[in-house]
Amino acid sequence: MLTAKQLVEAFDACFQSNFNTLLVSGADEPLYVPATKTHPALLYFRLDYPSSALHEISHWCIAGEERRKLEDYGYWYEPDTRTEEQQRLFETVEVKPQAVECLFHWAAGMTFRVSVDNLALPEYDASVFERAVYEQVKRYLMSGLPQRAFTFSQYLLAMRCQDTDFNRYMNQQYENNCR
Repeated sequence: MLTAKQLVEAFDACFQSNFNTLLVSGADEPLYVPATKTHPALLYFRLDYPSSALHEISHWCIAGEERRKLEDYGYWYEPDTRTEEQQRLFETVEVKPQAVECLFHWAAGMTFRVSVDNLALPEYDASVFERAVYEQVKRYLMSGLPQRAFTFSQYLLAMRCQDTDFNRYMNQQYENNCR
């Protein structure tokens, strides 16, 4: 399992020079701050939690060039007091990032858990969302990940297991975790 420090080093190795972006641990709340003329973009994750880092990196890997010019990619964040209707809307935009995050977790040797990120619905059944995330994982494995997500997940796996075939490993993880 990779540490938060190793994830920061991996992200910076993959993206600092080509995307002028740094991954930063220790934040109270996650936040993406776009680059300025004098400072690189900063992608903050909570405290030193590896899962928080991987979640934030997944959003960054999916965000297009225009979104990466906006704080937090121009998205709103609804706190964890969403109604069921708001929760379903939240889940529709979280399927792809969480699918990428899942693959990052596997590449880093970590267990992935789908997050509904809503304490207001303690009895909420997340099984539909979980199935949607794993279906997206399957689509990514069949048709390919977004380029930055592919680069990062390959790098993570190589940090742990240098001579492992990426596609074979990920497909095996899918079989082990999603069937």
